[in-house]
Amino acid sequence: MRHTPADIPNAVMGSEMRDLDAENPGATGIIGCPATRSNSEEMPYYQRHIFFCINEREHRICCQDHGASELRDYAKARVKALGLAGQGKIRVNTAGCLDRCSEGPVAVVYPDGVWYSYETRADIDKIIKEHLVHGRVVERLRI
Repeated sequence: MRHTPADIPNAVMGSEMRDLDAENPGATGIIGCPATRSNSEEMPYYQRHIFFCINEREHRICCQDHGASELRDYAKARVKALGLAGQGKIRVNTAGCLDRCSEGPVAVVYPDGVWYSYETRADIDKIIKEHLVHGRVVERLRI
C-alpha cells in the first residue's frame, strides 16, 4: 500500500512535513514512498514500529527517571494526529527494560534496528518526521 501526503489531514500535518515530503519524492519512508515489495511478497503489518522503554527501577538509573512515559505518550498522540497510525503505517509501543538504561531514555525502531536517546518533544518530532516517515536515521539522536 502506498501512502501519500493526501493520507494525512492538512490541518495536523503542517507545512514543514509537507515540505519534507516534497523535497524527497524518492524517500524510503511512508509518505511519498514507492512500494518496497512486490505484490507477491507479504507486506508487514506495520511499516515501522517504535518501542519506548518506560521501565522504572528503584535505586538504579532507568528511562522513567527521564520522563519516558510522557514522551512516549506524546509520540503516540502525534503519530495518531498525523494520520500515520494503523496497519501498514506506524505503531508506537511501550517496552519494559531494553537494557540501555545508562543511555536513556531510549527507543528502538524496527524493522530498522535503530536505537535513539531523546530528551524533548522536539527530539520526538525529529524521529517521527525523519525516521518514521521518511526512513532517514536521525544521527544526532542515534546511540
